[in-house]
Amino acid sequence: MSPDETPCAGPGTRGVVRAWSEDPLTARARSVWTSGDFLPIARSFAAGAEEFIARLGLRPGESVLDVACGTGNLAIPAARAGACVSGIDIAPNLIAQARHEARTAGCVVAFEVGDAEALPYVDDQFDTTVTMFGAMFAYRPDRAVGELLRVTRPGGRVAMANWTLDGFVGQMLRAHAAVVPPPSGVPSPLEWGKEAVVRARLGGGVTSVTCTRRTLELRFPFPPAAVTELFATCYGPTVATLRATDPDGASRLRQELTRLFQQHNVAADGTTAVVGEYLDVHARVA
Repeated sequence: MSPDETPCAGPGTRGVVRAWSEDPLTARARSVWTSGDFLPIARSFAAGAEEFIARLGLRPGESVLDVACGTGNLAIPAARAGACVSGIDIAPNLIAQARHEARTAGCVVAFEVGDAEALPYVDDQFDTTVTMFGAMFAYRPDRAVGELLRVTRPGGRVAMANWTLDGFVGQMLRAHAAVVPPPSGVPSPLEWGKEAVVRARLGGGVTSVTCTRRTLELRFPFPPAAVTELFATCYGPTVATLRATDPDGASRLRQELTRLFQQHNVAADGTTAVVGEYLDVHARVA
């Protein structure tokens, strides 16, 4: 935590913080998300992130945790709404960018490096816990679910945005998996885009769940082929996939990404705009 950040979430009522152990899957996750400069990708859907936060109707002083916060797409608008916000991500480079973005926006957010599967907070610490295209990538969803529920007070909210299987980003992620499959035994992150899976995973830890399919736009100021190269250098999963495959696999992935961006581009001015579908999940903690 940097000196200009002050955590404002009160102490939890029970329990102790989880210890973060660097096992092979955790190390792999950190390697993936530290391998690119995510900020240009995050900015492409920042407007959709602001809409996600606006729908929550956060109250001034409400304690909010943004899990797998990236560069602060949710944490910063939540702070602007008057909430007391903490943000955590496994990638130190993303946390550094998030701190810079928050300072530029004139917001105070308590950002720190940590793992969605072992959150360094006490039980019941937050009124609302949010995650947008973040916790869905945890390799062990059972652990991530347990942590989301543990740190949220009874009666509090967990809000998730998860890419759907058949939406644009879902198609992109499936193209990556076709070149380099996920680790053995690790479920696809796109399972989080299925309502039945979300309900099963949250289970008895919540009293209610609402799932709504929504869309947001990802905008880039250049043509589709250039967007592919942006992802190849800035989006952690793409960078990691290209590093892990051979030249033929890398070529196939680049071609497929460009095809998808061209096919789904709704812009007609030489730029690229694609519409991504996600599952908007709101759950009330038991």
